Amino acid sequence: MARIILILGFITLGGCSTAPVNAWDRGNLTRTDMQWQPDPLQSSLHDHIHNAKEAAAGGIGTGGGGCGCY
Repeated sequence: MARIILILGFITLGGCSTAPVNAWDRGNLTRTDMQWQPDPLQSSLHDHIHNAKEAAAGGIGTGGGGCGCY
Protein backbone atom coordinates (compact mmCIF):
# COMPACT_ATOMS: atom_id res chain seq x y z
CA MET A 1 0.00 0.00 0.00
CA ALA A 2 2.83 2.37 0.86
CA ARG A 3 4.46 1.74 -2.52
CA ILE A 4 1.26 2.66 -4.33
CA ILE A 5 1.00 5.92 -2.40
CA LEU A 6 4.67 6.65 -3.09
CA ILE A 7 4.26 5.98 -6.82
CA LEU A 8 1.13 8.14 -6.98
CA GLY A 9 3.01 10.90 -5.18
CA PHE A 10 5.82 10.80 -7.74
CA ILE A 11 3.33 10.85 -10.60
CA THR A 12 1.56 13.83 -9.06
CA LEU A 13 4.81 15.74 -8.52
CA GLY A 14 5.91 14.88 -12.06
CA GLY A 15 2.98 16.93 -13.34
CA CYS A 16 4.43 19.98 -11.58
CA SER A 17 7.59 20.08 -13.67
CA THR A 18 8.70 23.41 -15.02
CA ALA A 19 8.25 24.27 -18.66
CA PRO A 20 10.44 26.71 -20.58
CA VAL A 21 9.06 30.23 -20.87
CA ASN A 22 8.12 31.24 -24.38
CA ALA A 23 9.70 34.36 -25.85
CA TRP A 24 6.35 36.14 -26.14
CA ASP A 25 5.56 35.48 -22.45
CA ARG A 26 8.77 36.97 -21.10
CA GLY A 27 7.45 40.50 -21.54
CA ASN A 28 4.52 39.71 -19.25
CA LEU A 29 6.79 38.27 -16.57
CA THR A 30 9.01 41.36 -16.43
CA ARG A 31 6.19 43.79 -15.65
CA THR A 32 6.61 45.67 -12.36
CA ASP A 33 3.37 44.26 -10.94
CA MET A 34 4.76 40.71 -11.42
CA GLN A 35 7.90 41.36 -9.32
CA TRP A 36 8.27 40.51 -5.63
CA GLN A 37 9.52 44.01 -4.87
CA PRO A 38 8.52 46.40 -7.66
CA ASP A 39 10.09 49.36 -5.85
CA PRO A 40 12.90 48.54 -3.38
CA LEU A 41 12.73 52.00 -1.79
CA GLN A 42 8.99 51.72 -1.17
CA SER A 43 9.47 48.23 0.25
CA SER A 44 12.20 49.46 2.60
CA LEU A 45 9.97 52.32 3.76
CA HIS A 46 7.08 49.94 4.35
CA ASP A 47 9.31 47.63 6.40
CA HIS A 48 10.55 50.59 8.46
CA ILE A 49 7.01 51.77 9.22
CA HIS A 50 5.89 48.24 10.07
CA ASN A 51 8.78 47.76 12.49
CA ALA A 52 8.10 51.13 14.10
CA LYS A 53 4.41 50.35 14.58
CA GLU A 54 5.09 46.89 15.98
CA ALA A 55 7.82 48.23 18.32
CA ALA A 56 10.13 45.42 17.24
CA ALA A 57 12.45 44.54 14.39
CA GLY A 58 11.54 41.45 12.40
CA GLY A 59 15.00 40.24 11.48
CA ILE A 60 15.56 42.77 8.72
CA GLY A 61 17.83 45.70 9.35
CA THR A 62 18.53 47.12 12.78
CA GLY A 63 16.35 47.18 15.85
CA GLY A 64 14.37 50.22 16.81
CA GLY A 65 11.80 51.44 19.23
CA GLY A 66 8.14 52.25 18.81
CA CYS A 67 8.98 55.88 18.02
CA GLY A 68 10.05 55.05 14.44
CA CYS A 69 13.71 55.89 14.96
CA TYR A 70 16.68 53.58 14.56
